[in-house]
Amino acid sequence: MSCITTIKERGLKLTPQRRLILDIIDKSHTHLTAEEIVSLVQAKMPGVNKSTIYRTLELLDEIGCVVKGESHSRFIYHHAEEGHHHHIECRACGNTVDCGEDLFASVEEAIYKKYGFCADFKHTVIKGLCSQCSIRT
Repeated sequence: MSCITTIKERGLKLTPQRRLILDIIDKSHTHLTAEEIVSLVQAKMPGVNKSTIYRTLELLDEIGCVVKGESHSRFIYHHAEEGHHHHIECRACGNTVDCGEDLFASVEEAIYKKYGFCADFKHTVIKGLCSQCSIRT
């Protein structure tokens, strides 16, 4: 189901600002920080307030249209239709590698078996040291 359909089915308004934010995220084909999204939106619609953009991003995350994660201590967003994936991020050099959704499958299963809890690993970032940086320390 498309995000536009989701928004309408939930009785929410599809404002020009929401449509533009969705369009920017959809066309980026990469992760964007909230600050990058603000900049791109304001370049096309100068009158849009930052707080409107941040509230819209939170709403889009809540209704499952975008996936919010954290990388380099900043929130990042990508279109939910790109699927779930994870990252490993070097805390020394900043190198980030995308990992498949199955990375936490065994952990999810172990948590469920032991605690009866369904863990939600939608967009997890694991910080550590890459092979190059770990050699230097």
